[in-house]
Amino acid sequence: MNQYLDLALTWGIKIIGAIAIYIIGKWIAKLLTNLFRKMLERSNTDVTLVKFLGDLVYFGLIVLVIIAALGTLGVNTTSFAAIIGAAGLAVGLALQGNIANFGAGVVLLFLRPFKVGDFVEAGGATGVVDQIGIFNTTFKTGDNRIIIVPNSNIIGGNITNYSREAIRRIDLVIGVGYEDDLKLVKSTLEEILANHPKVLKDPAPAVALAELADSSVNFNVRPWVKSEDYWGVRSELLEIIKTTFDEKGINIPYPQMDVHVDNKAA
Repeated sequence: MNQYLDLALTWGIKIIGAIAIYIIGKWIAKLLTNLFRKMLERSNTDVTLVKFLGDLVYFGLIVLVIIAALGTLGVNTTSFAAIIGAAGLAVGLALQGNIANFGAGVVLLFLRPFKVGDFVEAGGATGVVDQIGIFNTTFKTGDNRIIIVPNSNIIGGNITNYSREAIRRIDLVIGVGYEDDLKLVKSTLEEILANHPKVLKDPAPAVALAELADSSVNFNVRPWVKSEDYWGVRSELLEIIKTTFDEKGINIPYPQMDVHVDNKAA
């Protein structure tokens, strides 16, 4: 009888100790995770990354607490840890692509080559960044399509951020006829840029002769605008240039084909 009481007492102490280790360990895990998250937040880390890394740290700490609690009960934790390691390796091999996307997502969230709301060309997609996730990034196109791109595709290629800078330069090539007055053309283009309310004065817009092409004399027209005004101003300038040239009799050449018909009998 005493033997059973000793055994019950021994196991009772072990179980209480395991429960105590688990409860205290869980509390410490939460405390350390919260401290870790606050540290990331102070360093202006992306909210998505803060949440994910916080959950990852908490999960790892809980696994350690469970192993410690099982050790108190006399379970061979070495074998248990080996099983967890083997399972982790198997999962890792099965999810190699996702792991690559996860690593790329961490890089994107840390380096921040773009943010939500930026107009970006990356990973074969062009559009406004709608969401940056751990595994993929979502873009919204101008015609309201949603494109989901794996983060590894984005990191593995070039990233063009059209919204990163506050201002952008519009590059237009305007061709006129060889018979036109080039001084009049240049002054007209400069006047159009000077009168447009959304064309910036600093940096100053530039108009310069670019080339003597096969059928036209080409001018480079390069005004600076705010990034958000780029497409609107570009369209407006093309329309204004065309209507103004028509009013002043300046020709804009276009491809033509001359057909000569020989009416002589064969």
